[in-house]
Amino acid sequence: MPPEPTVRDVLLLCWRDTGHPQGGGSERYLERVGAELAARGIRVTLRTAGYRGAAREEVRDGVRISRGGGRLTVYPRALVAIAAGRLGIGPLRGIRPDVVIDTQNGIPFFAKVVSRAPVVVLVHHCHRAQWPVAGRLLGTVGWFVESWLSPRVHRRHQYLTVSTPSADDLLLLGVDRARVAVVRAGADDVPAGTRAHAPSEGHRLCVVSRLVPHKQIEDALGAVARLRHAIPDVHLDIVGDGWWAPNLRAVATDLGIGDHVTFHGHVDETTKHRVLAQAQVHLMPSRTEGWGLAVIEAAQHGVPTIGYRSSRGLTDSIVDGVTGLLVDGPDDLAYAARDLLLDADRRDALGSAGRDRVADYSWSATTDAVLSVLAAAASGRRIAGPVEREKLGTSARDSVAS
Repeated sequence: MPPEPTVRDVLLLCWRDTGHPQGGGSERYLERVGAELAARGIRVTLRTAGYRGAAREEVRDGVRISRGGGRLTVYPRALVAIAAGRLGIGPLRGIRPDVVIDTQNGIPFFAKVVSRAPVVVLVHHCHRAQWPVAGRLLGTVGWFVESWLSPRVHRRHQYLTVSTPSADDLLLLGVDRARVAVVRAGADDVPAGTRAHAPSEGHRLCVVSRLVPHKQIEDALGAVARLRHAIPDVHLDIVGDGWWAPNLRAVATDLGIGDHVTFHGHVDETTKHRVLAQAQVHLMPSRTEGWGLAVIEAAQHGVPTIGYRSSRGLTDSIVDGVTGLLVDGPDDLAYAARDLLLDADRRDALGSAGRDRVADYSWSATTDAVLSVLAAAASGRRIAGPVEREKLGTSARDSVAS
């Protein structure tokens, strides 16, 4: 087999970056891969939306970030910037990508319309359950774009997703199985001093999430309201922020559990891991997840996660009954949380298995796999199914510019 073409220049498109107030796991996946690519000598540019306090341009972890537009205008402005860049003008002038990663957070950028480079469509999960929150008109248009238009526009393009359930959802939308590669997220090293941090006394639950409706943090609050009678010292730490936060605070007040809940808001990585390390159980009651990066972060501390089977992606990141628990609704969430809080032996067994499972997870391995997908796309080939580091040989590393 001939060697893969050298990948020297990559353009990343995403509607948000990790500094955005609404940034989350999907943005982190893209940026961590981008930072790894940059560390290997590849020129990486991220085009994304602007937001209050953000620079129009900056370099972070070796990735050049170019910002413009807002929630919806980020898409046309990115296309204009790409087209102008080909003419040697505008914020993306001088960029000649070998491949473009077009992140479809519900809708893609449709970069293929203006870019000569091969396009890889990155999809974390299907947004069908989330579109109603956007309103009737926007939700209808968004689902049409995601479920009908995008699969047809990209009918010959490589897709990249983060879990087998997300890949299955793409197949249901009509995407050919032979063009869907699966590369799971990596994990950062645990910040110094947090891995050995002892769990707090008492019974502590934790949620690490963006605070938006589809994350269904209300279910975690409802679980605390039920548990406080049987477990008076139960406490829930909520790490993260978002536009839905005031509603959640109101729910906590209405349930009379204000003293049992701490809203930490946005915190740095060390603080996040310290809160996780102090917890006994991590809850993820999200309606939809592509993978659930917080599941892996909790597992690094031996903290098992309870999540919903219906969320799709959690059936990949949680091995039910081995590294955590999958349940079917709010009632089951509360019962499972009670059982684990009161059964230290079972909780420790799940946590230990989870820690063992994620011990070798790294962004370097994830990037090896992503790079193999990019290199194949640049050569006109397609990759299907899970792409694991051990199956790559040296092809991914050989694709880096020397």
